[in-house]
Amino acid sequence: MSKFNQWVSSIADAGRELLARVENRPDAGQAIAELCEALCTSKGEAMGTAIAHEVVKAYNELSGEQREDFFQTLVEHYSPDVDAIIHAADAFRRAPDRATYRNLSHTIEAPRQNLFRRINMAPNGTSTLIQMRKDLLGFLADRDEFKDIDTDLKHLMISWFNRGFLTLEQISWKTPAHILEKLIAYEAVHEMRGWDDLRRRLADDRRCFAFFHPALEDEPLIFVEVALVKGIASNVQDLLKEQNPEEQAADFDTAIFYSISNC
Repeated sequence: MSKFNQWVSSIADAGRELLARVENRPDAGQAIAELCEALCTSKGEAMGTAIAHEVVKAYNELSGEQREDFFQTLVEHYSPDVDAIIHAADAFRRAPDRATYRNLSHTIEAPRQNLFRRINMAPNGTSTLIQMRKDLLGFLADRDEFKDIDTDLKHLMISWFNRGFLTLEQISWKTPAHILEKLIAYEAVHEMRGWDDLRRRLADDRRCFAFFHPALEDEPLIFVEVALVKGIASNVQDLLKEQNPEEQAADFDTAIFYSISNC
């Protein structure tokens, strides 16, 4: 576990001790809707992280039908207030100053965005929100009203997963096997045919890199594959084919990025 996750987990543990002493604390059998309400109204880092952890656990235990009901709750109780938006827009139109602009911006933002930010405080909050969006996408064809939830999640994830938060690491045979397995599974540009093909992609005349997010330390987000060649390759098949040791030992003068896969 990374130091970041250890720190967050320690906060969650401390918060759970506080949570146990709160009179109206969310019990294990309470609905996730009540947990979310408690999360949005909680005060303090430890308490908020502890409740966020309970929300994560509750969501992961929901069935498919229950998750659909949860998304309906997000529509009914965590959407922007239309009347408040109209009132704030009128106020800004009459007096377009900094105060009315801030109020309009705050009013337009759906309350579920704040809920998602708070869920993200939990040790596994980021991965749960990713799973939540994956589940949500399965309902969009039949539930048009869920598209606003997807817009909110997408907006937050674009911020959380921008380049400034990602780290670039080289992938080699020393990389843990579970990461290498994901390279085989996730390669979408030029499919890999098992470990022998992977060995070729990690040979001396190849370089492979992966982008990681600190909240998802074992989940590569993007793979970048590079071929070191003499001159310019005429086609990508020349880069993918098996080569003999003499060819691999050539004096390379060109690096070609031939595969960038989003995981």
